[in-house]
Amino acid sequence: MCEVHKELHQAAEEVFAAFLSMGKTLASAESCTGGLLGAAITSLPGSSDMYLGGVISYANDVKTVLLGVDPDLLLQQGAVNEEVARQMATGVKESTGAEISVAITGIAGPSGGSPEKPVGTVFVCYLDGENDRLEMYSFEGTRAAIRHQTVLTVLNELKGFVKLRRH
Repeated sequence: MCEVHKELHQAAEEVFAAFLSMGKTLASAESCTGGLLGAAITSLPGSSDMYLGGVISYANDVKTVLLGVDPDLLLQQGAVNEEVARQMATGVKESTGAEISVAITGIAGPSGGSPEKPVGTVFVCYLDGENDRLEMYSFEGTRAAIRHQTVLTVLNELKGFVKLRRH
């Protein structure tokens, strides 16, 4: 059995508390993290009170079919960019009815990087319809370290992001 790292579990507890206190729901779309964000959140009892679900969209076909990502965008720019992250977040928000969504796409390595987008490049879209935010992060380390750093960063950002909601 693979347990969620203690650091991710603690960050997920804080996100869980923040979402519950605000009465908001969350959904996620993950590519390079392969469901690690969803696993961290669902490791908590009662997480279904705020986490509606997620899509692990590792393949481009899944991004287009399940999340509505424009296939031309994927062909022209690849899967690792701001617009793909935005479309992933929009798709999972619309399909689940969550009030807030987050989408993660990036290059966890060890291969797949380029000079323009090296291994460790990650785009994240935080979407609520009011305070939408796109971020690009650059992480270093092994594949596992990049995935861990990404999810920890997203969890920490979500704590503050949910509090920006007016209603």
